[in-house]
Amino acid sequence: MDLIAFGLPHREPFIFVESINQLEAGSSADCSKTFYGDEPFFRGHFPGNAIVPGVLLTEGMAQTAGIAVGGPGKMFLLTAIRSMKFLRAVRPGEQISFNARKVGDVGGLIQCAVKARVGVELIAEGQIILAESSVPA
Repeated sequence: MDLIAFGLPHREPFIFVESINQLEAGSSADCSKTFYGDEPFFRGHFPGNAIVPGVLLTEGMAQTAGIAVGGPGKMFLLTAIRSMKFLRAVRPGEQISFNARKVGDVGGLIQCAVKARVGVELIAEGQIILAESSVPA
């Protein structure tokens, strides 16, 4: 999937969206990702008891938000995490569904409500701020 067309300029190994399941351009997006356990960071993130790092869950939600509000020729940078809470650990092999919904914008800053789920279970939620960037995608 060419995520550049959706406004996501990231490349491997820093793409945390595998599929776009639903998109309402400029407003909301649902994306998904599965970490399989062979990613290098699992060797050091609780050896013998691997969990997906919360910072990577947050980045997956931020990338989903960028897809929700982005598009060709637009690029956004994560500028603030207003709140974020993690409700349970995510293990390798669990499919994560990310959701982002635009809740406001002012002066090039966009606030998004974000959530992550495994199945129907909410595993993380918060609010992030994205800033439109003039850096070419």
